[in-house]
Amino acid sequence: MSAVELDLSLIMDAVRVTEAAAIASFSLAGRGDEKEADRAAVEAMRDMLNSLNIDGCIVIGEGERDEAPMLFIGEKLGRGTGPKIDIAVDPLEGTTLTAKAMANALAVMAWAPEGTLLNAPDTYMDKIAVGPGLPAGIIDLDKSAAENVIAIAKAKGVPATEVTVCVLDRPRHADIIASLRSVGARVALISDGDVAGVINTTDPTTGIDLYIGQGGAPEGVLACAALKCVGGQFQGRLVFRNTDERTRAKRWGITDLDRKYDLHEIVRGEAIFCATGVTKGALLDGVRVGGGYVRTHTLVMHSASHTVREVRLQRPL
Repeated sequence: MSAVELDLSLIMDAVRVTEAAAIASFSLAGRGDEKEADRAAVEAMRDMLNSLNIDGCIVIGEGERDEAPMLFIGEKLGRGTGPKIDIAVDPLEGTTLTAKAMANALAVMAWAPEGTLLNAPDTYMDKIAVGPGLPAGIIDLDKSAAENVIAIAKAKGVPATEVTVCVLDRPRHADIIASLRSVGARVALISDGDVAGVINTTDPTTGIDLYIGQGGAPEGVLACAALKCVGGQFQGRLVFRNTDERTRAKRWGITDLDRKYDLHEIVRGEAIFCATGVTKGALLDGVRVGGGYVRTHTLVMHSASHTVREVRLQRPL
């Protein structure tokens, strides 16, 4: 599929998919049931995808068929009459955030031409990401967090103390946080949602300059789609915890288990990225219900044109 086929009609179709998932999961916000909130998002996303004139296949989903009967890897979606596309989904990024009615939960999806998204196994990935406007090669996963901050500060013409880094708040990141603070960088810790963390680097109004840390590999592919749309940079390396994960990776065609991927190796074609806020966050308002209406706020990006749109929906309940 060429870049031309990722046209405006597909962009708005993508918006409808994440809107549906966000609205469905919001009905469970604050009710303490993560699985039910996720289930609602998955079912709404599947129903909307199956109504579209696409020939889609899930390449980043909720696991393999036997492990995740909802939006599993390899599942075919759409009416089968339109363009062939790879689909990466996280129907509800931030299940815990939603269950607790906390900020920054999203419904997320990316589309790309068939065969152009990395089939990342459901394992961890070491990641580093920056937004647009910086020299190529400014970040390096093999350098320390402090070294990356210093490089960014130099490129921006500011002291390292003016660089803000988003990090997932986990014990495994203690050394990264110590490295960042050793040069005086600001550390913005998040409890969940590393797709949202990476996306924050794409918009200067969030104040986030750099994302670094270890999170889910599927979420890394979704984040790369967003960064590709705005000209950001990303590096990632898969992290395998056991033999089963290594075997699964090889089954999906990954032979170099130590490879350091850049953004354009993870997303090899043009992409559409779409995220709808479930709960209010740094970039997106959450779903709002009142006065007989439901309102949503969606960010949709198109890599072929490097456009970013904000879409606000209001419709009767």
